[in-house]
Amino acid sequence: MRIEISHITAYTSLIGFIIGLPTVIATYYQSFKGREEAREARDGLHSRNCLEFVSEDGNTINLVPLETLHTLPRPGDVVLLPGDGIGSDVRFIPGAYRIDRIEHIYAPVNIKSARPREARLTKAVAQVVSLG
Repeated sequence: MRIEISHITAYTSLIGFIIGLPTVIATYYQSFKGREEAREARDGLHSRNCLEFVSEDGNTINLVPLETLHTLPRPGDVVLLPGDGIGSDVRFIPGAYRIDRIEHIYAPVNIKSARPREARLTKAVAQVVSLG
């Protein structure tokens, strides 16, 4: 029984295509998901459009949606934050905090009706110190 090389190469090419195409698609999908996760982490998706109160060691105490605020606090202001609530396993208890500094983070507006070089406030970060 003699098998010619041309018959084998036809089958191996087909098998390689059947295995290779889904592998390429899966690889592209994983790469796409990785880029999306990195972008979301970089943008701070959970704290987008929020005022974030951050402790001295960099931990988030509370998030407040920007649309619920009529003004942003200024350095030196004292705010009462709910923290994690009251209990035995909470990290931040309710209390008074003094605002040391505020950082404003802006992003470009990417819609057709936007003005030239228009930007919007997308996040504010308030560095606070506990007064308690």
